[in-house]
Amino acid sequence: MSNSGLGVDFSHIALVANSNQTFEATVAFYVSLGLSVVRKVTHDQAQRDIGHENNIVSEAWLHLFATRSENSVTLRIIFVEGGGASKSSGDAIRICLATQDMKAVKAILKSNNCAFTEHADPKYPVARLATHDPLGNDVFFTPHANTFSIPSSPEIKTVRVEPEVTPFDLGAPAVQGGRKNIGILTSGGDAQGMNACVRAVVRMSIARSCRPFLVYEGYQGLVDGGDKIREAGWSDVSGFLTLGGTMIGTARCAAFREIEGRRTGVLNLIKHGIDALVVIGGDGSLTGADRLRAEWPDHVAALERDGRIGRAEANKYSSLMIVGMVGSIDNDLASTDMTIGACSALERICESVDAILSTATSHQRAFVVEVMGRHCGWLALNAAISTGADYLFIPEAPPKNGWEDAMCATLKASRDAGKRTSLVIVAEGAVDRQLRPIRANEVRDILATRLGYDTRVTILGHVQRGGAPAHFDRFLGTMQGAEAVEAILRATPSTPSLVIGMLENKITTQPLKEAIELTGQVAQAIESCNFDRAMALRSASFAKQLTSYKEIANFNPDSKMKLPDEQRLRIAIVHAGAPAGGMNTATRSAVRLCINRGHTVLGVHNGFPGLMRGEISELDWLTVDGWTIAGGSRLGTNRDQPGLQMGAVAYQMQKHNVQALMVVGGFEAFTAVLELGRNRSQYPAFCIPMVLVPATVSNNVPGTEFSLGADTAANVIVRSTDMIKQSASSNRRRVFVIEVQGGNCGFLAVTAGLSGGSTTVYTPEEGVDLTRLQRDIAHLRARYIKELGRSEGRVTLCNENASKIYSTEMIASIYEAESGGFYGARTSVLGHLQQGGTPSPLDRCRANTMAVDSVNWLQARCWDAMHVPNEENVRLPSDQLKRKYFPRVYTDAPQSATVIGVIGSEVRFTPIADLVVHTDFARRVPRTIWWEASRQLIDILSGVGVDIEKGGCVSEYKSCAIDLTADDLMRLYGQHRRLSKLS
Repeated sequence: MSNSGLGVDFSHIALVANSNQTFEATVAFYVSLGLSVVRKVTHDQAQRDIGHENNIVSEAWLHLFATRSENSVTLRIIFVEGGGASKSSGDAIRICLATQDMKAVKAILKSNNCAFTEHADPKYPVARLATHDPLGNDVFFTPHANTFSIPSSPEIKTVRVEPEVTPFDLGAPAVQGGRKNIGILTSGGDAQGMNACVRAVVRMSIARSCRPFLVYEGYQGLVDGGDKIREAGWSDVSGFLTLGGTMIGTARCAAFREIEGRRTGVLNLIKHGIDALVVIGGDGSLTGADRLRAEWPDHVAALERDGRIGRAEANKYSSLMIVGMVGSIDNDLASTDMTIGACSALERICESVDAILSTATSHQRAFVVEVMGRHCGWLALNAAISTGADYLFIPEAPPKNGWEDAMCATLKASRDAGKRTSLVIVAEGAVDRQLRPIRANEVRDILATRLGYDTRVTILGHVQRGGAPAHFDRFLGTMQGAEAVEAILRATPSTPSLVIGMLENKITTQPLKEAIELTGQVAQAIESCNFDRAMALRSASFAKQLTSYKEIANFNPDSKMKLPDEQRLRIAIVHAGAPAGGMNTATRSAVRLCINRGHTVLGVHNGFPGLMRGEISELDWLTVDGWTIAGGSRLGTNRDQPGLQMGAVAYQMQKHNVQALMVVGGFEAFTAVLELGRNRSQYPAFCIPMVLVPATVSNNVPGTEFSLGADTAANVIVRSTDMIKQSASSNRRRVFVIEVQGGNCGFLAVTAGLSGGSTTVYTPEEGVDLTRLQRDIAHLRARYIKELGRSEGRVTLCNENASKIYSTEMIASIYEAESGGFYGARTSVLGHLQQGGTPSPLDRCRANTMAVDSVNWLQARCWDAMHVPNEENVRLPSDQLKRKYFPRVYTDAPQSATVIGVIGSEVRFTPIADLVVHTDFARRVPRTIWWEASRQLIDILSGVGVDIEKGGCVSEYKSCAIDLTADDLMRLYGQHRRLSKLS
């Protein structure tokens, strides 16, 4: 600071030592506290300082590069000859240093054998420290910087001991016995969600008292060593959740393919003390990791033989544990339902194709879109379902010979029916049955030449890898990353290399070698033209999706799927409850499937009140053409129940000869179907098969783990959280309490909170009380005090019904009132944003699966209910009519009114009457909570109860992974049997 007129600037503080030992000890003392040596010199000829006659033998200039430049300090420590004994403490200099990391200061002082005292600060939760340097100068540490004053306290006084020379260890603190040092690298093609995985491994490692090391640039960094392998701290992975790609890099490494390159990698791991390695990548990257594990003993022996490591190191690092996670947008690991990055890539494809369709419609063009998928058609198939594509080419199921004619006939039929566009999806690895590649340009030429369509080609390329990860990839990467650390801690030297996967909506650990071998068999089956085997190696849902897609993709007025007249039905579809993403997609799939089979589909407008009023119309092919990407409810919906006018409902159903009913909606739809079933004895019109397709952002319908709309809403919350955190981070000192929907179900708050990086969440299941708020406020204050001047923005998700007393506004007010001035608090209510917008690809695919299975179920139950027994010689009670007097479709069996649900990766139908005992009707939620395992991770990964500096966590994490063996994988994919451990 410059004094007006004089131009005076602060220069430095000089400390004088009277012996070389004391000089060196003082330099080491301040270096251990974070000051840097800028210059250190021993003079050949004695120097003299201004105004002193003592000769200066040595001097060191140290600088404190503070977080704010105006707080930086320069120390000059000098060793003088003939200075005599050190002065008493009464004449000593007093130095006050501000730091938020008081735990680290105490650890340094203890390791340096420096006595210190602690003194409470009434305004802050962290005590102050007092000690002295080797020269006897008083040194104080406070958790806050005071520019012009120091808080007075009669208690603060330094511990007086005679100055003595103390050896200072400037190295890293010793590692506690039994702790794992875990290396983390990403390799192969990048995939969205890799960063979420890295973040989870790093923070879970610290919480579990392990030391995480980031290996930069994949296997190349492993070979290069040096600064490419660095220990990671808690804040090193802050902000990772929102970022695509991989922040620690990935690179091709020719050296790692050679044995000497791998041996160098082993040496670098040993030198850094790493005894476990987490690899995130594709099958090639995981194969390389497993090979390194197999060769490890030979590499260690060779390194010891060459003298590059000692016997002690060879004994200590006799084995290496490998845990892999599949980061692949192709979703091509055979033994998992979903890989990290696949969902985000599908979202990028759908965003692009949705945009393409608008221009295609304007010009009546055909578009051929090529997507990634060398040996796996998952992306192409799900993109075709999600966008309503007219034709599809994938590697596992090549078209029959003469596919060119079949494709042209199919597309022409849709155009003749009135459709303005044509869309063909081609996987990059698509082939015909002679393994000849099918290219997008070839398809374009065929459509242009044979049909005369104005056809364009779009190759999406690396757009599919880019952008922020979708909610599900963040969630999956986080859960798998945490379980990877748990797998390492459970492992023994005999445990095989593992890969973390997901089957039946459950995190699994699987033997890596067998999982990769299964994946390789898919490519081998395709190359040998054994396409049935290639399909068998995919999940059962993959084959089902392909079959349903082929049946509903195109208009087939003369289709072989047309049923005989006596088997054709009149099926009504009604939406009930609040709107949710996927309602229209489910309706479109059901309508198209029914029309192709010859059924009549009746659309009920405006929910059950519309049914009471007779607002019913027949739905045709073109009416639902654009409904795949439409949000909300095109039929109209509301929360009213049929009980308001049960007779009117029965009248309209009987008038329109409704023989089967599909209800799409949430808990209101659940209670409506239950009510219709309970009134069958009074209204024969209700004695028909009925199915509920769950669709609600709250995901609170019993009988299913996922409802349509929940994934769309979670994505809205996560994207909103990203933007709000960006605002909060810019302000540096702000916490946002974000209110989300969900009714009395905390699913949205928990899953979106985990994938959005929420500090904590408040849910109806846990409730909110003062003890909980005090804990959370203490955590926030501690973090903001430590991060003073460089704080990150934070968010807390609060379910709309988390507490009747502590509202979102009140929680934010309490946050701010108890902040101590270290942060401010704001609120944001997302409201009905969560119910709107374009449905997510996952919701579109689930809607298609549920709708197709529901139509198949309704169809089968109706045919069963058409049976009329011979009752000529049967005597019935006087109040009971014979079957021949009832409608053609008639059933009052309890199992004829059901809820279709996704349980794991399986679609199940559960009689709605059986779900009554599993339902809390007062709170409108199922009694079973399958997602509670993810709740415990939110607090741990945000640092609540975690010793971020030393490691360890006050709360215990309960692993939810299911361990699968090689035999389990064989039963699943070799014999296609279910595993009880996944049920």
